[in-house]
Amino acid sequence: MRFVIVTGLSGAGKTQAIRCLEDLGYFCVDNLPPTLIKKFAEACFQTEGKIDKVALVIDIRGGEFFDNLFENLKEIKKCGYKYEILYLDATDEVLIKRYKESRRKHPLAPQGRILKGIELERNKLKEVRNRADNIIDTSKLSARELREKVTEIYVKEGQIETQIIVTVLSFGFKYGIPVDSDLVFDVRFLPNPFYIPELKYFSGNDDPVRDYVLGFEETQVFIDKLDDMLKYLIPKYLKEGKRQLIVSIGCTGGRHRSVTIANSIYSRLINDGYNTNIEHRDIDEDLNKGGKKL
Repeated sequence: MRFVIVTGLSGAGKTQAIRCLEDLGYFCVDNLPPTLIKKFAEACFQTEGKIDKVALVIDIRGGEFFDNLFENLKEIKKCGYKYEILYLDATDEVLIKRYKESRRKHPLAPQGRILKGIELERNKLKEVRNRADNIIDTSKLSARELREKVTEIYVKEGQIETQIIVTVLSFGFKYGIPVDSDLVFDVRFLPNPFYIPELKYFSGNDDPVRDYVLGFEETQVFIDKLDDMLKYLIPKYLKEGKRQLIVSIGCTGGRHRSVTIANSIYSRLINDGYNTNIEHRDIDEDLNKGGKKL
């Protein structure tokens, strides 16, 4: 199990780092008292692999409990639990600016100057910083760049491509565009099986409709181009820190053409190793409004 202690200066980006780790599949706990680390580690190991990545934010907010951090880490090491420390740092000038922008008080100087609190915290965290496995200086990093740094450290090589969840969603325009769509594609330019009596009451999940829609050259060209576009875009979205992508494909009623195209794109993404879901939002809407099913 990978056991990460996230710590560092207040205002240096621990919240952003823990959010990134959570998106990477880590079980995260913020502001856990060090005295509970051993019991927490034992509970995680007893899940027999169900929880295999853990990140704990432990910092000076723990007050007197924080002073016993290394004693508690020594205890879990005796039990055979390995851990690593991620330390977030930044310059005094940057930290002061961030505090002034957020209008928050420094935990070690609630009634005094922010700089005084930062100096006290640096001194208190000196040993922690010296023992850190990874140190990230966030002074000149944007939230996106910090996410990239954390991802580089805590994602295995070749694994990042599977960290985004793609949902391919078919829908009918007459029932409205899905509000959570990231990308929307209109396939109403394709011949409509609805107007063919023997196909009308089937859906894109059925062979007769699927064979009809896929039988046109323009359908194949569109699927190839859309597939190529998604394979180009998904790594770009990942680089920007996106972890969910909703690709909506619409036709008039959401039963025939959009379902067929969505199924085809879903199959291609699955074959390429992407974590992909498929949903057909409006596939039965026309039937529910007075149609019939063969």
